[in-house]
Amino acid sequence: MEVEFDMLKQFYAVSLIIIFAVALGGFFWNPLWWLFVLILPIFFLGVYDSLQKKHSIMRNFPLLGRGRFLMEDLRPKIYQYFVESDIDGRPFDRNFRSIVYARAKKELDTKPFGTQRDTYEVGYEWINHSLTAYSADEINQDPRVKIGSDCKQPYDASILNISAMSYGSISKNAVMALNGGAKIGGFYHNTGEGGLSDYHLHYGGDVVWQIGTAYFGCRDEDGNFSEEKFKEKASHECVKMIEIKLSQGAKPSHGGILPAEKNTPEIARIRHVKPHTRVISPNVHTAFSTPVEMMHFIKRVRELSGGKPVGLKMCIGRWSEFFCICKAMVKTGIKPDFITVDGGEGGTGAAPLEFSDSVGNPMVDAVSFVYDALSGFGLKDDIKIIASGKIVTGFDILKALALGADLCNSARGMMFALGCIQALECNLNTCPTGVTTHVPALVRGLVVEDKKHRVANFHAETVRSFLELFTATGLKDHNKIGRDLIFKRVSYDKILRYDQLYPIVPHNSLRDSIPPEKYKLHLEEASEDTFYPRIA
Repeated sequence: MEVEFDMLKQFYAVSLIIIFAVALGGFFWNPLWWLFVLILPIFFLGVYDSLQKKHSIMRNFPLLGRGRFLMEDLRPKIYQYFVESDIDGRPFDRNFRSIVYARAKKELDTKPFGTQRDTYEVGYEWINHSLTAYSADEINQDPRVKIGSDCKQPYDASILNISAMSYGSISKNAVMALNGGAKIGGFYHNTGEGGLSDYHLHYGGDVVWQIGTAYFGCRDEDGNFSEEKFKEKASHECVKMIEIKLSQGAKPSHGGILPAEKNTPEIARIRHVKPHTRVISPNVHTAFSTPVEMMHFIKRVRELSGGKPVGLKMCIGRWSEFFCICKAMVKTGIKPDFITVDGGEGGTGAAPLEFSDSVGNPMVDAVSFVYDALSGFGLKDDIKIIASGKIVTGFDILKALALGADLCNSARGMMFALGCIQALECNLNTCPTGVTTHVPALVRGLVVEDKKHRVANFHAETVRSFLELFTATGLKDHNKIGRDLIFKRVSYDKILRYDQLYPIVPHNSLRDSIPPEKYKLHLEEASEDTFYPRIA
C-alpha cells in the first residue's frame, strides 16, 4: 500500500507541477497554452488509470503501466523479426516460410554456404542418395494417385493438395485465391467443414467437400444430416470427392462454436442455419454411433453423390477405435476410398492450448500406424492415405510417402503462398494480410488475381522439389517409396532407419495371425459394434 500511495503521490505531484508551469508560461508566451491540448488528456488518462479496478499495474503505475501492455503486443513481432534465428521459429521457422514465399513468387529458392541445421542433433532426419540417381526430367512431372478405383466417378489426385480451410475461418478472397490456384495447377481444394460456398466454386477448381459433425450445407432444421440437401450439392461437377470429418489435428474431439455476431446472413445461407444465432458443432456425428453404422453411412453418402469417392478425416486418438473401424470394414465389406490422417501438430484458426499441445498422435506416428493397421487387416490396397500436418517442402512429402501415405495435403503452406506472415492473429479477426479476417479493409489487401498464381506456383515448385529428391534415391516409381529411405539420428552416435523405428506390420497379420505385441491389447479392446473398449 505504501508503494502504491507513493507512486500515486508522485504522479499527481509531477502532473500538477507540469500543469502549473505551462499555465505560468502561458502568461508570458501565449502559444504555450496549446500544450494543454496534449497535457490535459494525458493527465485525465492518468487519473482514470489510478481509479480503474481491472488492471493492477495501471492502477499502481498510472500511464507508465500502459507500457506493459504495449510491450506485450509488440513482443511477438519484435521476436520474429529481430530475435529468433532462421531455424528456431514456431510453428514454422523463417527458413520454411521463406522457401514457400520464394517458390510462390518463382524467385530464387536456393541457399548458400551449407545447412544451418545441426546434423548431429537428436531428431535430425535425412535421406541417403543413390549412385543410380537420375534426372527428374526422365519421369512424370505430374504424379497422380487414383482414388476410388471401385467408384463410378474415381478421381486422379495430385500428390500435393490444399487441406481443409472453411470459409469463415479464412476470408472470401483467400478461398477464391486457393480455388483459382487449384484450377490453374490441377489439384484439389478441400472446403473445410464450414460448407460448400460460392467462393469454393468461383474458379471451377476441383473441390473436396468436407462434412463435419454439424453437417453444414447438408443439414435439416434440427442439425441432422439431410440426404436431399447433400445430394443436390454433391452432384456439382466441381465436387470430386466427399470427406467425412471425424476430428482434426489441432483440436480433436472438440466441437466448434459459431458466435451469433459472426453468423451473418451469408454464412447462414451457406451453412443452412438461422442467421444471427449461436451455432454449436457437436463433438460427435449424429448420423452414426457405431463403427458398422459408420460404414453404412459411407456407402449411403457414396450412392447419394453419384458414385464419387468418399473418405474419412481423423486425428488418430485411441488405437483401439481405429481397429474398431478396420473390423467394421472387414465385417461389412464397405470401405472408405481414402483416409486423411491429420497430425496432432495440425493448425487451426482457434483452439484451446491444451488441445493444440497435448491431444492426438503426431503425423509421423499416426500415418505409420494407419498404414500398418490397414495393411494388417488386408485393407490397404483399396484405401488411399492422405497425410496432413506441416507439409511445406519436397522432403515433407517424401517423408509422408515413406511412412505409408499416398498423397499429401497442406493448409499453412498454402496460407504462406497467399501471403500469410505467421502473425498469429488468426483467432482475432485482425490478420494483417487478409487471409484469416473478414474486415473488408484487410480482406481488400489480398488480391485474388495475383495470389491464385502464387498458390499454383507453390504447388508446382514443391512437387518439382519432391521429384528431384525422389530421383536422387534411384527410384522411378513413387509407389516404391518405403521407410528404408528415411534416416533419423536417435542419439549422437546412433542412427536408425524408419523401417527400424516403425517396423512394417505383415499383410493380414492383425486379422489372421498373432499380432505384434504393441498392438495386442488394443486389438482385444476393439469391436466393430462399438467404439468403446471392450475391456478396461
